[in-house]
Amino acid sequence: MEILEKLFDSKHRVKLLRLFLFNPEIVFDRIEIVKRSKVPSAAIRHELTILLSVGLIKPKKTSVVRNSHKKTVQGWELDSSFPLSQNLRTLLNTDFLRRKTDIVKRFKNCGRIKLLVVSGVFLDEDDRRLDILLVGDHLKKGIIEKTVRSIEADVGRELNYAVLETDDFLYRAGTSDRFIRDIFDYPHERMVDKLTF
Repeated sequence: MEILEKLFDSKHRVKLLRLFLFNPEIVFDRIEIVKRSKVPSAAIRHELTILLSVGLIKPKKTSVVRNSHKKTVQGWELDSSFPLSQNLRTLLNTDFLRRKTDIVKRFKNCGRIKLLVVSGVFLDEDDRRLDILLVGDHLKKGIIEKTVRSIEADVGRELNYAVLETDDFLYRAGTSDRFIRDIFDYPHERMVDKLTF
């Protein structure tokens, strides 16, 4: 079977591809892979076997702290010699950016959102300080946290986000707060905009 056929015949595998390709310096153990990718534990072994067989990842021991004890466990990392790494990164990033409008739907049960701004990884600019800004009233921070973790699993990387009540945001915007300027002075996209400021 060809490499691409092996890589793209499972939605779980695509999540693992994103995780390894967008975090090339990190060694992940099985528990961290499940946590970050949201791939069921039962599927991890099979998916890792496929990724190992095509040479995308390689095994590497890593130290973890569990229950206040440090121990060495089996981990995996991106194999830097894999020839299609950059091409796959570009393909997966393009696919994700094409679907960024789904972000609004994902936050629909999080309270009354007045402003939803994306930047950073959503505009293919990894060096930005913030990826998501949510402004609104009666925001449900627990649901927002779960939603962000779900998006991170799809993106394959951790996101920086901020949640502000409308009054706090308007006060900061009115005082030329540096945090707010850092968002709006650089490339960003307003996915929801019910505020005038």
